[in-house]
Amino acid sequence: MKTLLTEIYEHDTDVDVTHKINTIELENWINHLKYIKKELKNLIGLYSKDLTNRINDQVVLQKFQKKEIENDTLLNALYNYMNSRKGISECEDTQCDLAYINEHESYRRSYLYHLDKYRRLKDDFFKKVKGKFNLLNINPSGL
Repeated sequence: MKTLLTEIYEHDTDVDVTHKINTIELENWINHLKYIKKELKNLIGLYSKDLTNRINDQVVLQKFQKKEIENDTLLNALYNYMNSRKGISECEDTQCDLAYINEHESYRRSYLYHLDKYRRLKDDFFKKVKGKFNLLNINPSGL
């Protein structure tokens, strides 16, 4: 579904509104996971190039690499899920609508679990690197 199809109208049923909100939410999840993908690439690069000698702990790097795979797996699953949602408009009964809604709830739990684990990993990383950087004292005016 495209964003244009997610506009909510007064005549929409509660189920239609739920499907539209779920579609918007799914698009947000995908965008967030795409950002996390870029962030993980940067964190892995930073750790590999600049922090390997300062932090003698390869476990952090391995955890980032594992999380990168998990992020890609979830992202691909959400893309497939988005494609499968095209059949929502074909639903003719409540049971069909509930199947889509229940599936969405399952993906919501997976997304939130992934996000929580990723945030904890980042927090651990920043605790380990705290104080390991020499910040440059740069004058913003360039003088």
